[in-house]
This record gives sequence, structure tokens and C-alpha cells, in this order.
Amino acid sequence: MTVQTFIPEKSLTLTPAAIRHIETQVQEQSGAKGMRVSVKPSGCSGYMYVMDLVDDVNPDDVQLKASDALTVFIDKSSLPVLQGTELDYVKQGLNATLQFRNPNATSECGCGESFSVTK
Repeated sequence: MTVQTFIPEKSLTLTPAAIRHIETQVQEQSGAKGMRVSVKPSGCSGYMYVMDLVDDVNPDDVQLKASDALTVFIDKSSLPVLQGTELDYVKQGLNATLQFRNPNATSECGCGESFSVTK
């Protein structure tokens, strides 16, 4: 058995491009206080990422101040799966997407919607 230490500051990092993109999304939504990131069981591989604009703060969420204008709320139960993850906003040609780079993901489904982790 091994012991893992969770360090909230290391749970999720955002690139400058991701911060700018999410700040814009939050500013466009009246009353939004930030963005919540979580994972939920789903898909053919096991988990999927969920991102929602936050109007009401959940006291159980871990708050990450990404910039002066952006707070990211992380679902506490998702922390072990998200530890060390980088969130980036990537443009490829006419397409743009938020991309998770999760060192805990051991595989992804073919469509890229879900991923697995080794427990």
C-alpha cells in the first residue's frame, strides 16, 4: 500500500490561453462566479471531464485563483483524479478546444470523450 499526499495547489494548472478563454466565458454569463471542474463516471473508458459555470459556490469545492478575474472551483471528490492535470486552450485550424493533459489518465476512448485511471 502506498500513501499519496494531495497538494491543492498542484491539483490543476491552467495555461494563459485557457485562462483567457475561460475568463471570457465567465464574463459573458451574468452572475457567474467562476468555472467548476470535476470528473464523473461515464463513457466507455470510465470517467469524463465536466466543466460548468458557477453561480452558487459549493462550500466543499476547492477554490483555485487562476487570475485576478478567474476562480476555478474543483469538486473535492475529483481531486485525486485531477492531481497534476494541465488545462489548455488549443486552436487547430478553425477548431478550438479546452484540452486536459492528465498524467493520471492511463487510456482514453477512441472518441476522446472519456478516460481511465489506475486506482
